[in-house]
Parts: sequence; C-alpha cells; structure tokens
Amino acid sequence: MSVRMNIVLSDDLKKALDQVSAETEQSASETLRKALHLYLAARENTRSGERKLGFFDAKTRQVDGEVIGL
Repeated sequence: MSVRMNIVLSDDLKKALDQVSAETEQSASETLRKALHLYLAARENTRSGERKLGFFDAKTRQVDGEVIGL
C-alpha cells in the first residue's frame, strides 16, 4: 500500500532536491524515498552508540568525516 503525503520544504531544501533529482534523472519523490531509507538505516545502525555513520576515501579507506546527531 502507498500513502500520499504533503511536506513543506525550505527554499534551500527544495532547490537542493530539484538539483539532485535532475542530476540523477529521478523524480523528487524517488529522491526523498531514498533519502528516508538512508536516514532510517543510519539511525538504526547508530542507535546503540557502538556504530557511527561516516564517509571514507574509497582508495585509502581513511575516514573523512562522520555524521553526528542521528
């Protein structure tokens, strides 16, 4: 089953959403679905405090940054 929702975005978020959607050639709805899936996976995996969400260099495997506050 699918549910239709209405959301309010700031101008900056709407602009970023439009840009990402155009770059990836997908709808804004699909972009938001993927973003929500990523958020939920990150939140679930960081909930215990033993794991963190981060970004790393694919070549060196060095962590370049982490996401705080999920």
